[in-house]
Amino acid sequence: MIQKREDIRNIAIIAHVDHGKTSLVDELLKQSGIFRQNQEIAERVLDSNDLERERGITILSKNTAVFYKNVKINIIDTPGHADFGGEVERVLKMVNGVILVVDAFEGPMPQTKFVLKKALELELPVIVCINKIDRPEARPEEVIDEILDLFIELDADESQLDCPFVFASAKNGTASLDINSPGTDMQPLFETIIKHIPAPAGSEDEPLQLLISTIDYNDYVGRIGIGKVERGSIKVNQEAVIVNAIDENKNKRVKITKIYQFEGLKRIPVENAKIGDIIAISGIEDINIGDTVCDVNFPEPLPFVKISEPTIAMTFLVNDSPFAGQEGKFVTSRNLRERLFKELQTDVSLRVEETSSTDAFRVSGRGELHLSILIETMRREGYEFQVSRPEVLYKEIDGKLHEPMEMVTVDVPEEFVGTVIEKLGSRKGEMISMSSVKGAYTRLVFSIPSRGLIGYRSEFLTDTKGNGIINAVFDGYAPYKGDIEKRQWGSLIAFETGEAVTYGLYHAQERGMLFIEPGTKVYEGMIVGQNPKGEDIEVNVCKKKHVTNMRAAGSDEALRLSPPKKMSLEECLEFIEDDELLEVTPKSLRIRKKILNSGERKKARKK
Repeated sequence: MIQKREDIRNIAIIAHVDHGKTSLVDELLKQSGIFRQNQEIAERVLDSNDLERERGITILSKNTAVFYKNVKINIIDTPGHADFGGEVERVLKMVNGVILVVDAFEGPMPQTKFVLKKALELELPVIVCINKIDRPEARPEEVIDEILDLFIELDADESQLDCPFVFASAKNGTASLDINSPGTDMQPLFETIIKHIPAPAGSEDEPLQLLISTIDYNDYVGRIGIGKVERGSIKVNQEAVIVNAIDENKNKRVKITKIYQFEGLKRIPVENAKIGDIIAISGIEDINIGDTVCDVNFPEPLPFVKISEPTIAMTFLVNDSPFAGQEGKFVTSRNLRERLFKELQTDVSLRVEETSSTDAFRVSGRGELHLSILIETMRREGYEFQVSRPEVLYKEIDGKLHEPMEMVTVDVPEEFVGTVIEKLGSRKGEMISMSSVKGAYTRLVFSIPSRGLIGYRSEFLTDTKGNGIINAVFDGYAPYKGDIEKRQWGSLIAFETGEAVTYGLYHAQERGMLFIEPGTKVYEGMIVGQNPKGEDIEVNVCKKKHVTNMRAAGSDEALRLSPPKKMSLEECLEFIEDDELLEVTPKSLRIRKKILNSGERKKARKK
C-alpha cells in the first residue's frame, strides 16, 4: 500500500556559484529555531572545511534538516562550481524537489543551466528563489523572463514551467511572494516548500531499499553512507545485503550497527527509519556511492545516476627534487598512492590510474579547480609531491579526434571587450552571443576547447584589471579545433643550488619578473621568474658581489628590487609547461624543470 509521509520534505538547493545558496540555508536554519537564543553562529555555517571558508565556495554537498510546523525539511546544500557537478548529480537522487537560487542582478549563469537541466531530467518540481533582491542594481523582472526562457530551452513540461517564484534577501533573512514587497522573514519560502514540494511516497511493508548517494568518513567510525530510504524501513541490528547496480557479484551481507538522522548541524542516533527519511549509516567497511542496501531476501539494486566523465588529467609524482622530504610528513609513493585511492571513496568524479612507474599516478577530474582543490587539501594534510601540467582528455568518435568543449560566459566592462574577444579568439574560442546588461557590463558567451582555457584565467584578470568575471561549464565533445599557440613567455631558471641574494636577484630582474625574494633557498633547474621574451634563460640568483677595497661613487648604493610575483596554486598550474613540474609541499610551491641539470636539458632538446 502506497503511503505519503506528509511530515517530511526533501529538497536540494541548487544554483550558480556565489548566488547565495549557503547564506539562504543559514537563514532557514536560524529562523526554524534550530539554534539556541544565545548560540554564536558562524556565517555560511555549512561551509565547514577551511578551503570552503577561504574561497567562499561550497565544494562538498552538505545535509541538514529544519522543522517548520511539525514538518521536517531535509535540505541538501550543493556546490555551484561546474567542477563539482558530480556532487550535484548524485544528491538530486535523494530529493523530491529543488530550490533554484538565482541572483537578482546576474540572472541565470552557465552553472544555473547545468544544475537545472539535471533537475528537469529527473522530473523534479522546481521552486525559483530570486535572491539578493535588495541589491541596488537588481533587475528581478528581466531575470524572471530569462529564467522562463531557460526552462523553455531545456524542454521543461507545463507543470515545471508553472513553478512558483519567491523573492528573497538571504543577507537580510527575508522572503516574499510579491516582487515589490521585501517581506519580513523566511516564512513565505517555508510555506512554498510545504505546498509545492511533494511528500515522499512509498510502501513501508515492502522489502528495504536504501540508495547510498554520498559517503562521509570519520576516523572513529570509518565510512558513513548517506542516502534516502526509498522503500520499506530500516532498524538498528538489522541484517541487510549491499548490492552494486554495476557489479552484482559484489553482494555482501552486513549488519546495520548505527543509524543517524539529520537535525540542524547535528547527526542524531535513531533506532529506525522509514520511507522518505534521509539517513546516515555507519559500521559498514567498504560501502560505496551507488550501492543499494537491500532486504536480505530481496537484493534488488536501484539504478544510479551516470556521473559525467572527467575532462582533465594530471600526473601526480613522488617529490624527487633536491629539497625533497624537508617540509612534508607523507613523502613516499606508498603514502601518495594510499591518499589518492582514499579520495576515490568519496569523490565519484575522480579517476586514479597507476602508471608504468610506481612513483607516478595519473589523476583525472572535471576541471582545473576540481584537481587544484584536491592538491591543496593534500598539501594541508602534510603531503609532499609533484604534479605535471594539466592536459585535456581526448576521445575518438567515429574515427575522428574529439576534444572537451567549455561554454564560457564573460562579464566585463565595455572597455575590455576587444581584448577578451581577441585573446579567446586566438585560443580557438567562438563567440556565440554578446549582450549588454543595463549598461553595467557586457556579457560575452563563447564556445571554446577546454585546453584553450588552461593558463587563461590569470591573464584574464590582468587584461580586465580585476573587473571581469569568467565562468565556464563543460559543454560536451566536439571535433579537434587545431593547434593553439604556446604560452608567450619563457622561464628564468636557477643556475646553481644555494640561497638567493640581493645582488644576484638585482641582475636577474633585468631579464623578467621574479617569483622569489632574497633568502629563498633555490636549486639548479628551479624556476625563479618569468621571461617575457618567450625563451628560457638561466640566471644566477645566488651570485654575490666580489669584495674589493675600491669604492666608486654611487655604485655602492642600496640595490633596489622589484617586489616578487607571489603565485597561488592555480596560477602555478597555469604557468607550467610540458617540460616543467610543480613541487607541492605543506609550506612551499616551487616550479622546476623536469630535467634539472642544464647540460642534460640541452641534450634532451637536441634529440
